Amino acid sequence: MNVIDHVRDMAAAGLHSNVRIMSSLLLTMSNNNPELFSPSQKYQLLVYHADAIFHDKEYRNAACKYNMALQQKKVLSKTSKVRPSTGGTASSIQSQVCKAPNSSLPSEIEVKYKIAECYTILKLDKDAIAVLDGIPSRQRTPKINMMLANLYRKAGQERSAVTSYKEVLRQCPLALDAIIGLLSLSVKGAEVASMTMDVIQSIPNLDWLSAWIKAYAFIHAGDNHRAINTICSLEKKSLLRDNVDLLVSLADVYFRAGDTKNSILKFEQAQMLDPYLIKGMDVYGYLMAREGHLEDVEVLGGRLFNISDQHAEPWVISGFYSKRYSRALYLGAKAIQLNSNSVQALLLKGAALRNMGRVQEAIIHFREAMRLAPCRLDCYEGLIDCYLASNGIREAMGMANNIYKTLGANAQTLTILATVCLEDPVTQEKAKTLLDKALAQRPDYTKAVVKKAELLSREQKYEEGIALLRNALANQSDCVLHRMLGDFLVAVNDYQEAMDQYSIALSLDPNDQKSLEGMQKMEKEESPADATVELDGDDMEGSGEDGDLEGSDSEAAQWADQEQWFGMQ
Repeated sequence: MNVIDHVRDMAAAGLHSNVRIMSSLLLTMSNNNPELFSPSQKYQLLVYHADAIFHDKEYRNAACKYNMALQQKKVLSKTSKVRPSTGGTASSIQSQVCKAPNSSLPSEIEVKYKIAECYTILKLDKDAIAVLDGIPSRQRTPKINMMLANLYRKAGQERSAVTSYKEVLRQCPLALDAIIGLLSLSVKGAEVASMTMDVIQSIPNLDWLSAWIKAYAFIHAGDNHRAINTICSLEKKSLLRDNVDLLVSLADVYFRAGDTKNSILKFEQAQMLDPYLIKGMDVYGYLMAREGHLEDVEVLGGRLFNISDQHAEPWVISGFYSKRYSRALYLGAKAIQLNSNSVQALLLKGAALRNMGRVQEAIIHFREAMRLAPCRLDCYEGLIDCYLASNGIREAMGMANNIYKTLGANAQTLTILATVCLEDPVTQEKAKTLLDKALAQRPDYTKAVVKKAELLSREQKYEEGIALLRNALANQSDCVLHRMLGDFLVAVNDYQEAMDQYSIALSLDPNDQKSLEGMQKMEKEESPADATVELDGDDMEGSGEDGDLEGSDSEAAQWADQEQWFGMQ
């Protein structure tokens, strides 16, 4: 047994730090005396050394060493036999360290995969693609094709991505992530299912797979209603009951469909089954924050950090309860660094940039989120908000119309289009018609109720607005709806119930600034003498409520208005 065998055995045993030290010493010896080791042995040492560096997460250094190993492999291929020794010490060591047979050498294909892995981690996707493209198609293993497919898709090379995903399925027909990849690239569900038919028919208890493929085909086609029905039917089957992945997918589809209540319910069910669950928790945290449960969101973020700080989700969740836009911007950037495909991280960073007035930068992030999740309406809403913030009504209208035509006339798309129409006096009536259609489909859709109430407030139709909000609150309790009802009640001089509604709103979200302002305004009106004194004092100082706000942390005050942050305009 020679020294190279010892290094190989240590590498196989996972003694990476030991391998790194020993291989470094042996490589130095080889550099000082080229006759000491054969080309094949030096190739082995370089690969083992690079593997140890890779394990230490020094990816740039590892890529360099792997490339050195490939250069050495070229030398090896040109050398038919070991150069004869010249005697002396080198000769004695050479006799101990005989040439290893080629069958025991580390795979050149595996080395190239490792280089591509390093480049991917370093965000050098083009370099990773170049390395993997250099491997002949017939020599590509399933994991190489899978990495290539993901890189192609990220680079927008959809046809190449489809080819690579199909090659993965040809070799491994139960590679479900490859199936999802194909469906996300608009490959028909029937075509994908046909690639798994043989294995479904030959293996017992896989009859559910066809329905599983159908469910994800509906998801990626934006057909949320049929996706929900299909996943529910799968989840009810005894063999797949309480599957965490299915529950998370179902929760996500409920979220996309705008059904917050059922989405939260399914996320909570999944959490109970798997306390270490990370996937999807960023969406769950977003929903909880939007509902005003910031303390629960903070607890969730802390728990996820204890599980792993190498995932985007805990960083995103921390951004939801941060009180400063600049802090949320940092947290979103950190999450994107960990996972550039995190849609929720892109939305968090985009929203922070928008609220900081950096609209053009925000637009870039919302567009990237749209590219990654073309069926998620919140990505489009963020972009439309940016257009409206920069007076780009024409661009916002174009985007809203495109969503309406692409995803169909459902409550969400109708409300998005109505939101833009409300910004132009010429299209006010159209907005009213669209909102009526949305509420006819889903009377409980909060965003449609809020926009319809805003329209009724402009038209001073307070009684009609009160009826709308009472009807919406009959089956749900929402901070924004309670506060808006309080505003309408103030308009008709029903101060006592208005105070009750503001109190309920604040109990749901203690940080709701507008409810607090409404309550404070009513308290002043109930004490006219005190209000007069305060007004006189303010006049003497040349200040007022605006002056008080300017003297405070204005960014924190903006952040406390949760509906601005969580898309409830």
